[in-house]
Amino acid sequence: MTQTPANAAASKDGMEPPLCELPITIADGGFYHGFNKLVSVSSKVIVSALILWTILFPVQAGETLAEANATLIREFAGWYVYLVAFVMLVALVLALLPQSGSLRLGAPGEEPEFSRFSWFAMLFGAGIGVGMLTYSTGEPLAHFAANPDTIRGVVDPVTAETVSSAYRYTFLHWGFAAWATYALVGLAVGYVAYRRGLPLTIRSSLAPLFGLRMSGFWGHLVDLVAVVATVLGVAVTMSFGVEQFVAGLNRLGMGDWLLNDAGTASAAAIVIALVVLVGASTLSAISGVGRGIKWLSNLNMALSVLLLAVFLLFGIGLGGITLLLTSIENYLLSLPADALTLYTADGTQTGDALAQWQLDWSVFYWAWWIAFAPFVGMFIARVSRGRTIREYVLGVVLVPSLMCFIWMALAGGTSIELVLDGSDGGAIMAANISDQLYATLDAMFDSGIAAVLSGLVVVLLTTYLITSADSAILIVNTINGAGNDTGGDNEKGAERRHHILFWGAAIALVVGSMLILGGTDAIQITMILGALPFSLVVALMAVSILKAVIFDVRRKRDGVETHCPVILADAAAKADGNAT
Repeated sequence: MTQTPANAAASKDGMEPPLCELPITIADGGFYHGFNKLVSVSSKVIVSALILWTILFPVQAGETLAEANATLIREFAGWYVYLVAFVMLVALVLALLPQSGSLRLGAPGEEPEFSRFSWFAMLFGAGIGVGMLTYSTGEPLAHFAANPDTIRGVVDPVTAETVSSAYRYTFLHWGFAAWATYALVGLAVGYVAYRRGLPLTIRSSLAPLFGLRMSGFWGHLVDLVAVVATVLGVAVTMSFGVEQFVAGLNRLGMGDWLLNDAGTASAAAIVIALVVLVGASTLSAISGVGRGIKWLSNLNMALSVLLLAVFLLFGIGLGGITLLLTSIENYLLSLPADALTLYTADGTQTGDALAQWQLDWSVFYWAWWIAFAPFVGMFIARVSRGRTIREYVLGVVLVPSLMCFIWMALAGGTSIELVLDGSDGGAIMAANISDQLYATLDAMFDSGIAAVLSGLVVVLLTTYLITSADSAILIVNTINGAGNDTGGDNEKGAERRHHILFWGAAIALVVGSMLILGGTDAIQITMILGALPFSLVVALMAVSILKAVIFDVRRKRDGVETHCPVILADAAAKADGNAT
């Protein structure tokens, strides 16, 4: 298939119209009807091989992953650190420059599909739900005990003086770095989809760089890498969620069999939790986005606000607002230096400890956000049509970051306050990270109220886990389906349901086998390695969106149409429909 020109005439300096078609081969019948066979089959083989390896050869798998953690991850730590810094810079430049910031993800004058409030609500639920429940207390407490300032001896651990640095590094991980990564991936996909009519899939984002080569093998490879990264990224989220889900059931008196001797989820509890949670998410995915994800997302928002109100009214109170504001100021002032800092093991106790801290925290987070980016980025792209680049980038980066900061300040600040005044009896710091939120509630209230609120956390965690896995399954099917996100309500419904069932089972088996093999550490290591190929795609996406925007600015200056005919035709049809 050949390129369809957006404008028959090029500019005087030879500026050509943008690429308007990116044909992707899909099966026109059989089990893979509507899917790209190469991407679909290859991704299933890779994920299945990983599952079988960990189940059949657990000792070898554990040793190999440990070796990878000791060598490859250290070798690529700098790559992750500088890549995320570059992504933040690109997103900022595109948003703030007048020429690029005014470009719209859609036809000229096209209005956004969703109101700003609804859009912000969907952004909030897209990438932070499960993580907030685990890390809103867990991360501030972890950095309260050890962070680069305590390692260097600048402040003593677990003291009031450590709170500032604890939140500096907490906000570093949950702030602009995460959301700029999501924003850039979503922008690179949405820009070419809504201005040029290309398929809403990862490979399309590289068409400004590589053109029609993305229709063939290299495009298949990009989508394959995105699928594998998505599965491993959501597996990390599910693993933390399962551990906290089981810890919550134990707090509610469901039985000591739920935990093993190390205080983490037992094998039996992991299996039962995954059957319930992934089973529900798979059924939700089969039911379709409108019937499944929509009402769960509304419930998530309501329960989240209620839980935040508990910490504001009965926890740290107005002190949380002060902590929030001072921590944001400290974060913004230190961000340029912290984003570019790379610690290296130099054989000294301090140097080695700093390097290990960065591997355990920053490098892990950068890889997690990159692995999660195909899923969250494509979701954000789907709900952001009609917005300008400036509104899109600032909305996606600033609002969810602020929500993360509020959660960390109120929930984590309450935990730290209880630790400092000793009213928790040492229980919070002694608890496993998955149990620290429940330990905080136990220290705040008597057993009856604490049990009710712990039940609320379990319900909220359940809905977040279901919507996360549900959305991830649908995004994987969208990538495999060459950008077609049609659910089970068309002639390909039966085939798509089979693939939804496969990916639901695959995610459950990846999480279960890895948790039983080596706990959350095993999944984290696997995810960091799995995210490495997609990190190269993210780097290329940053260059690609820069090229696409720069060329469109030049086309606009020279009077060459920057939108493709299919986009203009759709806009005209909508205008005619509204007029009648």
